[in-house]
Parts: sequence; C-alpha cells; structure tokens
Amino acid sequence: MGVSGIPVHLVGLEEREEVLQNLKAEHRTLIVVDFTLPSAVNDNGALYSRLGLPFVMGTTGGDRERLVEDAKESGVYALIAPNMGKQVVAFQAMMEMMAGNFPGAFTGYTLTVIESHQTTKVDTSGTAKAVIASFQELGLDFDVSNVEKVRDPSEQISRIGVPEDAVTGHAFHTYHLTSADGSVNFEFQHNVTGRTIYAEGTVDACYFLARKIREGAGQRVYDMVDVLRECTMR
Repeated sequence: MGVSGIPVHLVGLEEREEVLQNLKAEHRTLIVVDFTLPSAVNDNGALYSRLGLPFVMGTTGGDRERLVEDAKESGVYALIAPNMGKQVVAFQAMMEMMAGNFPGAFTGYTLTVIESHQTTKVDTSGTAKAVIASFQELGLDFDVSNVEKVRDPSEQISRIGVPEDAVTGHAFHTYHLTSADGSVNFEFQHNVTGRTIYAEGTVDACYFLARKIREGAGQRVYDMVDVLRECTMR
C-alpha cells in the first residue's frame, strides 16, 4: 500500500522494537512521528524513550504527565503536543495568556462547548481540554465531562455545518459564553476541514526537533508553543 506514492509497511507489536532498532541504526537522524490511538500513547512513548528515539507525539489522550516524565527521564529529545495545527495552537496559547493576565474575568458566566470530529476519534479533543482549562482560570465553572462530542456524520452535516466531504476528517470547535443575566454573549470558534494544517505543523515540529538535536540543546522535551515562539515555521 502507499500514500501519495510513498510505500508504507505495517508491522505488528511483536516486530516493532526490532524494526525501530534497525531503523535507528540505518538512519542516524531518525525522528519517530506518532499519530495512533489514546490507548497506545504511553506504551509507545515509553518504547521510544527506552530505545533513545527522538519522537513527535501528535496523538491525544493517555497519561500526559507520565508521557513527559518518561521522555525526560530517558533524556530523549521529544516534542509532545495535543494539537499540531500551528494556528490552533496559537489560539490556545492566546487563551492561556488571557487567563494568566485576567484571572476571573468571566466569573459568573456559563460556558457550553461543542466539538465535532470524525467518528474514529474516540476521546474528547485535547485542544478543547486545554482551552477549557483557560476558561476555568478565567472564572468559569465547567467540567470537561460536559463537552458535547458530536460524532454522528448526519448530525455533523445538518447541525454543525461540516461539509459532507469532510466528515471523515475535520475538527469543529465552538465555545459559547453567556453572562448571568443573558445580556452578553461571547463565542470562540475554530473549524478545520481536512488534515493539511496538522501535516504542516508536524513537518515544522520535525524540523524544529532536528535542529535542537543538532545543536545539542539542553532542553529535551518541547511542545508546539516552543515551535511558535522561535518563528521558524515553514
């Protein structure tokens, strides 16, 4: 099988360690890119760390603190991010800065969050979780369990407005805030169709991490905000 003319070879769990070790020996500048499932995040991360393989983890879910700690303890270079879309990450960072500078600014407001993804995405969006954390710092009483996850294609098209040709690959997020008396409303929205934005961000992440490895940087674990701060995006 292939992707745009690039051959892809699938290997099972029983072969993966040997294959990775062989690839590491053959390609001294190898960087592993992980887009798998939340249930595989920590096991995969621990494997890359144990083998000393630099990696870019774009998969959401799992125990994120343990993922970072495994990488730090091993000394491997890694870039770990719940979202590889550079502009979405910039929005997320903006929300974090607002929360840090104006804590409690939305106290008394109510929040509703709707996120729509392809049916294969089983977990709540990591980006939504991060943005919600900022809203909580801004004074909103909202639990991640209250996020409305829309995964039914017919509802995505009719209600959310997802183009029919994008139901198998999209990310539509809406955060709606309403004041206590209902007289003021704010709405933040970011809608993505396709996967180009994530592919571009992943390429930038790999170039960024490769440069840090060449430089022998003291910091070993990074995220996409680090990539944005250096203004070296392609």
